Amino acid sequence: MRRLTGLLLFLTLSICSDAQDMNGFWKGRLIMEPGGCFPVYNIEFQLQINSDKISGNSYHYSDTSNYVKEIFEGVYDTANKVLTIEEQRVSVFRIPADCVPCIKKYQLTFHTDGKEEQLRGNWSGKTMDGKTTCPPGTIIMTRINKPAFRPELPANVASKKMDLVKEIFVDTGTIRLDFYDNGQIDGDTISVYANNFPIVSRKLLSTKPVTAYVRITLDEQMQELVMFGENLGTIPPNTALMIVDANDKRYQLFMSSDDKKNAMVRFIYQKPK
Repeated sequence: MRRLTGLLLFLTLSICSDAQDMNGFWKGRLIMEPGGCFPVYNIEFQLQINSDKISGNSYHYSDTSNYVKEIFEGVYDTANKVLTIEEQRVSVFRIPADCVPCIKKYQLTFHTDGKEEQLRGNWSGKTMDGKTTCPPGTIIMTRINKPAFRPELPANVASKKMDLVKEIFVDTGTIRLDFYDNGQIDGDTISVYANNFPIVSRKLLSTKPVTAYVRITLDEQMQELVMFGENLGTIPPNTALMIVDANDKRYQLFMSSDDKKNAMVRFIYQKPK
């Protein structure tokens, strides 16, 4: 009986070990062979694994003013602890005009010494337009407890006063934002930032919605949304109607931006009752 119990315990521990939890944040250095804009730069994965399916976001950056955010998918081989990850598309980017974002494919393996956890491997890819092969390279990433990359707002946005319109408390989940011109269509153009990430870039407001999404999670419990007026339209100031759909709640907010202020809304996680 003791032998049987010991065998069952061993098998349970083995299964737990094989099912290593890799969800979360990973940060490291990506090295590229000669020919790329940034031979060595930082990379961060925000990784989710459900069974053998991988999804998440990657952030490639040299500093807070040069970065690319991409959405990826992949497959996890649990037996060999191998992650095959393919970036699907570029979400946002801010890099020099003579550089082109690279859509990458990664082959990574999990390693640990019991103290530090790493993902190591190789990558290859093509430019965002699909015309050119990117110089391939290697990558080593280490697990971290929280996101490390936080971009800065552009100087012309950060220099203005942040006018807080409302704080909205929501459950964990995806929040939909629809922006319309408030009143007469007069050429108002806006950019929108969520925790300093651009989610709307130079979009003209009209009777059709400009749609964006933000997520509130246990790891990202607050989103500060900033609306910046790229112009004042023909009837100043730059005004927008923002409709917020947060699960079963709906809000209508009137946002205004001019040459002195931006409009800001703060979304905050609130534990469900």
